[in-house]
Amino acid sequence: MTARVLVVDDLEPNVKLLEAKLRAEYFEVMTALSGQEAIDLAIEHQPDIVLLDVMMPGLDGFETCKILKANDETWHIPVVMVTALDQQADRVAGLQAGADDFLTKPVQDIALFARVRSLTRFKQMTDELRHRHAAGARMGVLSKADLSAFDEKQATILVVTDEDSIPAIDQGSEHMPKHISVVYENDARMALEAIRRGEPDLVFIDLGMESYDPLRLCSGIRAFDTTRMAPILAIASKDETRQLVRALDLGVSDYLMTPIDAQELAARVRTQIRRMRYLEQLRASFDQTMEMAIIDQLTGLYNRRFLSNQGTRLIEEAHTTEEPLAALMVDIDHFKMVNDTYGHDAGDLVLKEVSARLTTSVRGSDLACRTGGEEFAILMPRTPKESAHDIADRVLRAVNSVTVKLSDGQTLDVTVSIGVASLDRSDNLATILKRADEALYRAKQNGRNQVIDEAA
Repeated sequence: MTARVLVVDDLEPNVKLLEAKLRAEYFEVMTALSGQEAIDLAIEHQPDIVLLDVMMPGLDGFETCKILKANDETWHIPVVMVTALDQQADRVAGLQAGADDFLTKPVQDIALFARVRSLTRFKQMTDELRHRHAAGARMGVLSKADLSAFDEKQATILVVTDEDSIPAIDQGSEHMPKHISVVYENDARMALEAIRRGEPDLVFIDLGMESYDPLRLCSGIRAFDTTRMAPILAIASKDETRQLVRALDLGVSDYLMTPIDAQELAARVRTQIRRMRYLEQLRASFDQTMEMAIIDQLTGLYNRRFLSNQGTRLIEEAHTTEEPLAALMVDIDHFKMVNDTYGHDAGDLVLKEVSARLTTSVRGSDLACRTGGEEFAILMPRTPKESAHDIADRVLRAVNSVTVKLSDGQTLDVTVSIGVASLDRSDNLATILKRADEALYRAKQNGRNQVIDEAA
């Protein structure tokens, strides 16, 4: 895979060296010689990853990273700090500033390429969801993502290891928020099942385990749609570097080197869980957007677009299986008078109440939609003519029992008229709804508040 990489260092020879290495692997490279230039380029060009030197005049790497992570336009871009500093305190400071990882100079090529590929893979997988969410937020349909809202939600870490426990993780838990708990599992197959059920929020995999191939476990997690984005943090010793690089290629999100530092552990856990919560929000917002495309927002019933697509499918299935299907057209009586006399707020209350009665009166397999204004359509698969009339009577009685209470204390009695039609061999969606609508028109002509079947 390729990616756009922003290399930041105040020393031009260092920039040229990293640029040459990355271009040799077919990465697109941009360069910056200062922290402010890096921020400007990141905002304008949206790279897939930033390789950021720590020791720079003016804005150093820590401050530059903080600014990037605080900006709505750049916080999602992975930042790897490239530095000669190798003290644990420096790594923790970088992680707390928002950095995703550290590479120590001189940078090993294999570690560089593995880290760049791993972080950019995750970013590119989430970009489409992020763009859709941003578009929804711009239109006012979705609320803006708020990462701070994720910090106090209960989270579970599953540690997969041969050991009964890893003391460093248990001891490090005192640095983590109280809402994060740790669970151990030494059976990799059981762990995989738990991960597929979505039980843990973050998975630690001990690369030194012998009872099961840890790389195969990483691969197994990434092989399924339900777990493809699950955050995985590998635990490796210095003599397991090659295995760690392979794990990153397989999709491990992050790693800890032993001996584990408690503060670094806590910082990496917070980062991974916040990412996971953010991804959950993106997925939920996508589902919400899809729902809004097919749901009538006032009544909660399906809309005309959904009726057109799903109704056509139901009728085709009925023709194929030669099973009966019936359609109801429902119209609220004297609805215009309600709007003219009491206002549109009262009309909305009536629409909501009638919709609620429709929902409770039909079966789960039936398709109830608001087709516009005060009119509704209901498609009922596997429903013969006599049963359709009985269901229509039930809807009529349910609505008749409605008394809508207005904001000023007044009450309104509501009735509906209903037309019923049954599927013929030559019918499509339009023709069966037209015949049900003609029956509805006759119900209106005959005095309203009644059910009329289609003409013989």
